[in-house]
Amino acid sequence: MGSKSRRGDVIGATGHPGELTGVGEEVWMDVIHKMDEVYSELLQYEVALERKNAKLEESQQFILSVLTSISDVLVVCDRSGRIEDVNSSLEAFTGRSADSLKGGSLFDLFADDAGRRQAREMLSHLGERAVHDCELPLQAADGSAVPVSLNCTPRFNAVGKSLGMVVTGRPVGELRRAYQALRQAHDDLKRTQQQLLQSEKMASLGRLVAGVAHELNNPISFILGNVHALRRYADRIERYLAAVHDGSTPVALASLRRELRIDRILEDLEPLIDGTIEGAERTRDIVDGLKRFSAADRDVAQTCDLTEVIGRAVRWVCRAARDDFQVETKLPPRLAVRGSPGQLQQVVMNLVQNARDATESVAQPRLEIRAETDDGFLRVHFHDNGPGIDDQHLAQIFDPFFTTKPVGQGTGLGLAISYGIVERHGGTLVAANAADGGAEFVLGLPLAG
Repeated sequence: MGSKSRRGDVIGATGHPGELTGVGEEVWMDVIHKMDEVYSELLQYEVALERKNAKLEESQQFILSVLTSISDVLVVCDRSGRIEDVNSSLEAFTGRSADSLKGGSLFDLFADDAGRRQAREMLSHLGERAVHDCELPLQAADGSAVPVSLNCTPRFNAVGKSLGMVVTGRPVGELRRAYQALRQAHDDLKRTQQQLLQSEKMASLGRLVAGVAHELNNPISFILGNVHALRRYADRIERYLAAVHDGSTPVALASLRRELRIDRILEDLEPLIDGTIEGAERTRDIVDGLKRFSAADRDVAQTCDLTEVIGRAVRWVCRAARDDFQVETKLPPRLAVRGSPGQLQQVVMNLVQNARDATESVAQPRLEIRAETDDGFLRVHFHDNGPGIDDQHLAQIFDPFFTTKPVGQGTGLGLAISYGIVERHGGTLVAANAADGGAEFVLGLPLAG
């Protein structure tokens, strides 16, 4: 009887299996709520899974598009060298489809046994180091051996375990053609830069023709005057010598000597000859300066006197400037720097010329040049009393072809070329507005020794 009573509790009051007794409505509501929560979570999981699948497909498409667009050949291999994937460039190179390549050996792609041996030796150390720019022959679609520059890198899983390698390569012929084109472009750029430098040099020289002509006129005029005087003296000496050879009496010779002033001529000959030599040397120095300025020299290893370079540049510019343009130099007797005198003179002339142009509208145009040295470095300040540089132009002042001058009065290359020259000399060139007005350029150069 007791056993039947317990079985009745499980089966139910009606005796049907699976029917629960003593379960209230609240229990059934809890079960329904739990089922709703489970169903909602399943829906969320399904949505998240669909999103991840979409992202995975998008990533796969992205990787596929990248692999397809790569012009270099690409092979993905496992640790034993079995090919797992290739890109379309390798298919085109070998003339074989991806399906026929997958599962094969990477080493079968090489053109000969020597290449295969070298590849096995190279890839045996892949776990220790990557391989870059290794040139080996691959067999092309037409059966020829094409040298290819290969790069091999290992690939790993999320926990750092080696999965194999990725091999990329480019035919060396393409690389050589690319290097050749790059070298040609670089050479063309260097030639163009040198032509611009020479063009700006000639433009600066053309602007200074008046000053140079005046500079040459003084010694040449001096030489010409001395030569005319020597010609007159030669005529008188010739007359006197003719009288001597004709056997004139001592009295007649003495009278002729006084008349022709032979003694005065003999006293004046040495100063005339010395003056002529001095004028010729002065002319030679001016021409030599012109040659150094206009020559396409690149020698920045010699020692030159910057004080002399600045003095010559100032003298030439001032000859062609307004008479009231004053340049005050506060420089030591000698400033020894390492560099090309011609190139440094071009820089200084450009700075002085710009100061002259900037002070055209000033009643009393003036430029002050002073130097200071600090721990083996020289700084030369060029400070004019012009209106200064607009703040919006300060950042562009050294840009090529940038100029604030009217059309036809500036090429926009002077300061850009000067900046490059100073930079090649290991120096600096800075532009700013001075606190007391006007523009100030600071030329910095390392001192020699």
